[in-house]
Amino acid sequence: MKKIRLSRRPGRLLLAPVMGSLIALAGCSGNTEKQPAKTADVATPTQGVDPNNGNPDIWPQVTSKVQRDDALEARVAELVASMTLEQKIAQMIQPEIRDVTEEDMRKYGFGSYLNGGGAFPNNDKHASAADWIALAETMYQASMDDSLDGIAIPTMWGTDAVHGHNNVIGATIFPHNIGLGAANNPELIRKIAKATAEEVMATGIDWVFAPTVAVVRDDRWGRTYEGYSEDPVITRAYSAAIVEGLQGVAGDTFLDDEHVIATVKHFVGDGGTVDGDDQGNNISSEEELMRIHAQGYISGLEVGAQTVMASFNTWHGKKMHGNHYMLTTVLKERMGFDGLIVGDWNGHGQVAGCSNESCAQAVNAGMDILMAPTPTWKPLYYNTLEQVRSGEISMARIDDAVTRILRVKMRAGLFDKPSPAQRPLAGKTELIGSEAHREIARQAVRESLVLLKNKGVLPLNPNTKIFVTGDAADNIGKQSGGWTITWQGTNNENSDFPGGTSIWDGIKAQVEAAGGQAELGQGANFNTRPDVAIVVFGEEPYAEGNGDLDNLEYQRGDKRDLALLKSLREQGIPVVSLFISGRALWVNPELNASDAFVAAWLPGSEGKAVAEVLFTDANGEIQHDFTGKLSYSWPKSPDQTEVNWGDDEYDPLLPYGFGLSYGDDNVLSDTLSEDNGAGDGKSVAAMPLYATGVKKPWHIALQSAGSTETMVSNVLEVGAIHVRTTDRNVQEDSLQLDFSGTTPARFSIAANFPEDLRSYLDAGAAVYFEMQRLAVPTEPVYLSMHCAGECEGDVDITQHIEKFSSNEWNKIAVDLQCFKQAGTDFSKIYSPFTLKTEGRVSLIVSNISLQPYSRKAADIVCD
Repeated sequence: MKKIRLSRRPGRLLLAPVMGSLIALAGCSGNTEKQPAKTADVATPTQGVDPNNGNPDIWPQVTSKVQRDDALEARVAELVASMTLEQKIAQMIQPEIRDVTEEDMRKYGFGSYLNGGGAFPNNDKHASAADWIALAETMYQASMDDSLDGIAIPTMWGTDAVHGHNNVIGATIFPHNIGLGAANNPELIRKIAKATAEEVMATGIDWVFAPTVAVVRDDRWGRTYEGYSEDPVITRAYSAAIVEGLQGVAGDTFLDDEHVIATVKHFVGDGGTVDGDDQGNNISSEEELMRIHAQGYISGLEVGAQTVMASFNTWHGKKMHGNHYMLTTVLKERMGFDGLIVGDWNGHGQVAGCSNESCAQAVNAGMDILMAPTPTWKPLYYNTLEQVRSGEISMARIDDAVTRILRVKMRAGLFDKPSPAQRPLAGKTELIGSEAHREIARQAVRESLVLLKNKGVLPLNPNTKIFVTGDAADNIGKQSGGWTITWQGTNNENSDFPGGTSIWDGIKAQVEAAGGQAELGQGANFNTRPDVAIVVFGEEPYAEGNGDLDNLEYQRGDKRDLALLKSLREQGIPVVSLFISGRALWVNPELNASDAFVAAWLPGSEGKAVAEVLFTDANGEIQHDFTGKLSYSWPKSPDQTEVNWGDDEYDPLLPYGFGLSYGDDNVLSDTLSEDNGAGDGKSVAAMPLYATGVKKPWHIALQSAGSTETMVSNVLEVGAIHVRTTDRNVQEDSLQLDFSGTTPARFSIAANFPEDLRSYLDAGAAVYFEMQRLAVPTEPVYLSMHCAGECEGDVDITQHIEKFSSNEWNKIAVDLQCFKQAGTDFSKIYSPFTLKTEGRVSLIVSNISLQPYSRKAADIVCD
């Protein structure tokens, strides 16, 4: 490779130097609605790290540009001193709009409330800006009504505006953070944040849960696209820029009428969990935690971020929501943070010894606001009151939390500003999706595109015949990804994006304006033979744990997009691939089948901007060159899941900082290795599901008579099923399942997020369990696997149960291929083990697991 261009534009960061491994690439050839949280933590220090007692001197002392105001502090102290305990606790509880009413707000006077992803005023996805303002005004006025709670303190509304005001129909949807990282332009980020603040203020909302400053180390993580980069240098620069864009500049425009409160999140280490497991365990040393994962907090706090959100993850087995050392000793005391810490979605309920309804440990650790969606806010409020009265939580800790909350509110001017409906930007619907904001988004799209391969086919002449295909070509929802209108970004149509444009819209406009011919087709079927085919394809939308993977192969086991590329290429048609994704994935086969390949990430609502880079103008002049550079290393194999700039052994397919521009020599050949490693002898370990207890991340769920309940003790009855633990070899190592037959019922070992279990299918695994039959079934009994959507595969095991002798232990193994043939999608398994029947039967089960390399010896085999 002869030319590698790093960013040289004024005001941009310079990406790290490209390592020597890149040189070898020249001509190179074949050489991962809110759901319940995960299981609570059990603190287990590893590698000599004690998550309860670290070394605070590792952490920097941060001086915020927002200085203490003595008059404001006196005003806060006076108000706190006048408040009752009930009023104080209400400031610390944050319910969600689906579970709290105007009367609740009037009675309790909550300090804040939120709308989660997929929550809208009046439960109306298409709620207008006026509807959002009306709800904000209603809640504000209820909080200021002191007739019931005895005090008037303005509430504040928090929202996840993470790539624009993404919950609101018609808002500008900016590229997700992974694309913005490739743009590597902090000033652009500042403009995006300012535009977002304006659109949020136009709907009467005060507080934004952004920026996410996770530094992602394993791209299997389902939130990879929420991180700007694997490099903390980019994240640190961006955090400061976006906080100032949202909040304004300290001493100048700070939290004025055109800015909102920002939240730096999720503190800390969410991007560094083992295996990229969402809400999992980070085992970094404390020094690594600070040096890699905390840089966005340092810069965000320096410019005056007023709130920090605690993370779901653990650090060496200790949940962050309950970690006094990290929240109080490090963040508040050592780093000098004087704003408020807010929890994530019932994150306090994951702390050891806690539930969603009760968690003194989180408050004592330093949580100031407990995010409490679902009706659990009410018992949480009353339990917290009792914990203070009993002395389990000190009044000093409550006063500190309320002081911080009121300090932020007063700095934001909420006590002095008019009500939401009367604020200067409220109701200015022209700001929502305005042309000025969309132009900022188009700039972001153009600068985020990374050209990975170009055999001279780009730039395209618009005065030619262009065939456009692929399921993402005319799909604004897919190109926008998760956290778009709905939480998962699913169930959206182009009509849900008024003013937005698909990638096809932009191509069509460019080509037709120049006198060319553009055709949108399905598959490889065209009416007129094209000069070039543009194929737009990629990941389906997902958010959080729903996007976790077990390796990075794209369309593993279902290469339909590859088949499309090959079909076009076999007809002698040059192929330009536009890849929509929330992470770098192993796409060697797709790269080989493409003449040009562009990583387009998740560009958002302004898809037309893609064509402004792909095509010259009618005179053959380049409109916009490719300037995007990889802010994540691109993997050379499906299992190269942790490949990060600065690693001791760094050998990606394409390195951090890579990105071609027009005129650069092509790097990638058409003969990259397509070996995905399947069948190469790499071991897959057995996965225990139940062995003297259910194993993480699984839990036991019972479903019957229209109800579903999670088993949290040693006995549970739901409708027609009764389950209790029992003893076989050791205490409570088995489960007795009694189905009464009065109504259909099922027993499941399930997870709250889908798990990618394709490696077990590839490894020839079987579901294995041991069973003792106590009563013969009166109706068929099915062993099932349940996957996302309406996906379920059933295997009838009735005959095997019937042939067992009563009260004797027997083993059953069922080939996973049987479930696949029955319709199971192993890329998104919610339950790998479900027993269901409509009749009576009594069984005891034990030692449930997935056993690789055992299908041929299974009792039930499907070839």
